[in-house]
Amino acid sequence: MSDLKGKVAVVTGASKGIGAAIAKGLSAAGAAVVVNYSSSKEGADRVVADINANGGKAIAVKGDVAKAADMRRLFDETEKAFGTLDVLVNNAGVYKFLPLEDITEDEFHREFNINVLETILATKEAIKHFGPNGGSVINISSTASAGAPTAAIYSGTKGAVDAITRGLAAELGPRKIRVNAIAPGGVETEGTHSAGIVGSDFEKTMIAGTPLGRFGQPDDIARIAVFLASDDSAWLTGERLTASGGYR
Repeated sequence: MSDLKGKVAVVTGASKGIGAAIAKGLSAAGAAVVVNYSSSKEGADRVVADINANGGKAIAVKGDVAKAADMRRLFDETEKAFGTLDVLVNNAGVYKFLPLEDITEDEFHREFNINVLETILATKEAIKHFGPNGGSVINISSTASAGAPTAAIYSGTKGAVDAITRGLAAELGPRKIRVNAIAPGGVETEGTHSAGIVGSDFEKTMIAGTPLGRFGQPDDIARIAVFLASDDSAWLTGERLTASGGYR
């Protein structure tokens, strides 16, 4: 396990799914964790309670990732609680699969605001709180960034995240701030259950095209996030690590 003792991490959208697993994984590696959530206080409190019960340190902070004022408050609360910041995981994200004919302006802006604007706003605030040794920013992308049927908006947001990752890595590298992305394939979460993906023909097709022969689990992604948060990945920036069991 990579050593994150003494580190402080913020994970956006961490009340459930991949975000919750990343928050717990960072804590298990020694980091103090700020669990951001937008509406599910109960879920965020469960994550914090689990971390604290296992000897870690965590707090939950509510904040709309698409609002600059909320992001300023998120990082101010982080500094107030833990004094510094070392890791930001831009995990908050939404999706809705729609054929082109059904796409609306509201859905376009919802997905781009949460998936893309969040990446900019949170990173903009985080870099004000990183210390002289820099920090690690980890963006959650998706294999869908390559383009997928009925996912024009979602694929577009994740393609944008990939481009932002490369651009910010080049821009922030001189400040010792590394920026990388993880691109999961299919992962079993509350979201993929509620969307009807788990148990569907779509899931079966994905598993059939996955060399490792299964759907991903949140912990599969969390372990990679811990690696990118740690000094074990100190020579990596601007990279997109595909975490899909070989699915393309």
